[in-house]
Amino acid sequence: MRVGFYQNNPEFGNVAENLERISARLDEAETDLIVLPELCATGYQFVSQDEARKLAEPVPDGATTKRLMEIAKRKQVVIVAGVAEQAGSVLYNSAVVVGPKGFIGSYRKTHLFFEETLFFAPGDTGFHVWDIGPAKIGVMICFDWYYPESARTLTLKGADIICHPSNLVLPNCPDSMPVRCLENRVFAVTCNRTGNEARGGKNQLTYIGNSEVVDPRGGILHRAPRDQEELCIVEIDPAEARDKALTPYNDLLRDRRESLYK
Repeated sequence: MRVGFYQNNPEFGNVAENLERISARLDEAETDLIVLPELCATGYQFVSQDEARKLAEPVPDGATTKRLMEIAKRKQVVIVAGVAEQAGSVLYNSAVVVGPKGFIGSYRKTHLFFEETLFFAPGDTGFHVWDIGPAKIGVMICFDWYYPESARTLTLKGADIICHPSNLVLPNCPDSMPVRCLENRVFAVTCNRTGNEARGGKNQLTYIGNSEVVDPRGGILHRAPRDQEELCIVEIDPAEARDKALTPYNDLLRDRRESLYK
């Protein structure tokens, strides 16, 4: 199975142009699964609730999700991408999963970071896993990595690959995702963005790049540069994530002692 990410630097508020760039670059990709950054079409640093509301779209009927579905159909690929979602009067920092046959599902970010709490409601979907044929995939968004329960929940629900759209500014995630993969024996595709934003007189946010694909033993199959756009595709065997045996006597999930964790 071929999986990968497109690390880039979206221009804030320029949704149409950001989607054009994504479409053009994915035309170069031959892959089964591609992950895009968090809020990949809008940019990240909102300055007001009104601004966030104007850029948010319904899922799956908004223009961004529809355009991603068009790309997925044309390229016969599953795409996981971060979007600003409007659901009635409520806004969510969400991710959509789309494929060759259309909309597959969505996830609303559980653990909001920093000023996201001013613009978005905490996600209410919980963590889901979708069977896309060659593998079962789960989704978490950016700061969710800080909570090991996120990756563990997806693992317990059967995920082979964790798709992780991100706009990382803290330095720790690239070195922590190998631990998340090791402790759950899953693959992960973290897609971060690059560049910086300093809007409305706010302090500058600098995005750390370093998108990566990690295997179930914590090995980094590929890590992108910190400050450059990159389209990366690697080949994996999802079956490696289904073997939870650590030794002939130890099985990662079987040996959990839930009664003592509460």
